[in-house]
Amino acid sequence: MLSKPATMLLGFIYEKPLNAYEIIKLLNYMNVKWWFNIADSTVYSTLKTLEKKEFISGTTEKVGNMPDRTVYKLSDKGKSEFINTLKASILQFNYDTNIFSIAAFFLSTFTPDEQQELLQERLNILQKYRAGIDKQINPLWENEVSSAHSANVKRMIDLVDAEITGTNRLLESCNANI
Repeated sequence: MLSKPATMLLGFIYEKPLNAYEIIKLLNYMNVKWWFNIADSTVYSTLKTLEKKEFISGTTEKVGNMPDRTVYKLSDKGKSEFINTLKASILQFNYDTNIFSIAAFFLSTFTPDEQQELLQERLNILQKYRAGIDKQINPLWENEVSSAHSANVKRMIDLVDAEITGTNRLLESCNANI
């Protein structure tokens, strides 16, 4: 599975060939830093790593009097790794919600039917996760653990509930596009 920065960059390049500066501009334009802090230096180093792994290939271009720039495009190997990472990210629950946020950002990679299928499967996973946490909470258990432990488990329920709500919202959006 790709790292979060690699997934984000491959997603942008999947949509169209880009150079590092264009990717940084996209990240800034979309205010990604407010939910996923990715430094400019990380963009450059991640692109180099992706190129070494042959997930992308770079072509040097000269535009006017500007310095040479490298425009990256996705290889078949990179496309396959990107799609596999998106699917894995959608079909798991992680308290680091950036993993799913990045995958959701690129849902349009999939057909509308695939989007619905993946999101419905995610809902099933989240609901099983929620039911498992619920089994833990009972008066006897709450008397045996600290109030902080009990409050933390309830906080975890809040996070799962938020993910269920957000996934339902995405599913509704996909249904509206059919």
